[in-house]
Amino acid sequence: MKLWGGRFSKETAAEVEEFTASIGFDRRLWEEDIAGSLAHVKMLAEVGVLTAEEAATISRGLEEIREEIKSGAFAYSAELEDIHMHIERRLIEKVGPVGGKVHTARSRNDQVALDTHLWVLRKVDEVLKLISGLQAALVRKARAHQNAILPGYTHLQHAQPILFAHHLLAYFEMLERDRARFLGCRERADLMPLGAGALAGTTFPIDRELVARELGFSKLYENSLDAVSDRDYILEFLSASAILMVHLSRLAEELILWSSQEFGFVELDDAFSTGSSIMPQKKNPDVPELVRGKTGRVVGHLTALLMVLKGLPLAYNKDLQEDKEALFDTADTVCASLKIFTDLIATLKVNEGRMLAAARGDFSTATDLADYLARRGLPFREAHAVVGRLVQKCLAEGKALEDLTLDELRAASPLFGSDALAALQVEQSVERRTSRGGTAPARVEEALKRAEAVLSGRGAL
Repeated sequence: MKLWGGRFSKETAAEVEEFTASIGFDRRLWEEDIAGSLAHVKMLAEVGVLTAEEAATISRGLEEIREEIKSGAFAYSAELEDIHMHIERRLIEKVGPVGGKVHTARSRNDQVALDTHLWVLRKVDEVLKLISGLQAALVRKARAHQNAILPGYTHLQHAQPILFAHHLLAYFEMLERDRARFLGCRERADLMPLGAGALAGTTFPIDRELVARELGFSKLYENSLDAVSDRDYILEFLSASAILMVHLSRLAEELILWSSQEFGFVELDDAFSTGSSIMPQKKNPDVPELVRGKTGRVVGHLTALLMVLKGLPLAYNKDLQEDKEALFDTADTVCASLKIFTDLIATLKVNEGRMLAAARGDFSTATDLADYLARRGLPFREAHAVVGRLVQKCLAEGKALEDLTLDELRAASPLFGSDALAALQVEQSVERRTSRGGTAPARVEEALKRAEAVLSGRGAL
């Protein structure tokens, strides 16, 4: 007999049990489910709904079930639908009918909401730690190659020379915003739904504040309908995860490009690469490629849950069961991607010479030449045109800007002085970009110190 089977005259069809069961994935909520039940039982005893002896018996049974699950001795069955029914049925088996009192003043609707809130809070804390770990790996790599110069790109074309450390620190900043989004998710997941019942509250004299304190929540849902139907906190987790994965995917793409023979800027460690079954020479960037590919799954989970929620009337509907697979797979993917990228970056080999060679002779200091004329009083738009014609001349003659003589520069504009040639050197170009947030070594040193201070404050560096 199902725990809810009193009203039914037929057994559930086997195919319906299989189709509706969630135990295959929601068993991951067992720890949160037991913690919630223990807090609920303690509260029921405090308000006089359970006797102290009943509460002690039930609590002892729940603790024993916890150990059974930890040890792998706990048995699962699709007939019992979900983790909540499994634990309650096992509790009744262990302690007798008094175990059925655990569900007094509670519905599976507010129970599952509580479990997922607790799970999201725990998982956000894990993700925050992993983000800081990847940031630390990026900062260490930037510090180790602080003065390396490489071409900066727009449209995947050489644009202006920058420091490699400056490039890595851009991802530090992206991840810092990701961290802020997860912190915001955590704040809004910090709402205690238990006590909402199925949708309307309960007739028992419960103390929701006591349960919240026991479980570490700082706030309560103030509307019972909202408490059981809200999945915003899961949407926020998926949204923050999707944006994070897009950032990792962008870094993955650059690692893939940079490790190719055409670029040769970096080399992935052998431990984080794979080979070919037919081509002996191959060293494939499978790890960043998979991160790039898995990003689509995470973005898809966000889209899927948005579509699940968009037409649901209040309060609980079985559709909401679809939130968990998306949540669990997203969390697994994000955590695995952060962990493996942290180790990949830590072991990454950087070819500073190849980077610098690529930054020379690529016309990327053309803007510096235009800036030189602008500082001499020529309107920048006219300076842009002058330098554009010099680039055209170089292309026609098969040489770089650095190959131009002072006479050739002065033929293009009498404003060029003998110091104009220095403006064409990539080292000088980088050195002069001292605006706040720029790539000048002094600014990058400031940025590194800020990042290191932030990470040290978190114990991540």
